[in-house]
Amino acid sequence: MLNALLMIDSAMLIILTLLQGGKSDGISGAFTGNGGLNLFANVKERGSEKVISNITLGLGVVFFILVIAIRLV
Repeated sequence: MLNALLMIDSAMLIILTLLQGGKSDGISGAFTGNGGLNLFANVKERGSEKVISNITLGLGVVFFILVIAIRLV
């Protein structure tokens, strides 16, 4: 039962992570130096971005709890 929940949670977590927009130039910007690398930029999430981010965070916490629960059982 817990394994099925973990697979569903994993699939939803992957889908929501792919739906999120990019918040930086990516790893290529770090190597090439284009645009500067500002790791601590204050970027406000609004609307659907905030909802998707919060759901992703919640699913990540559930994933962590499920993995620990499976390991203990």
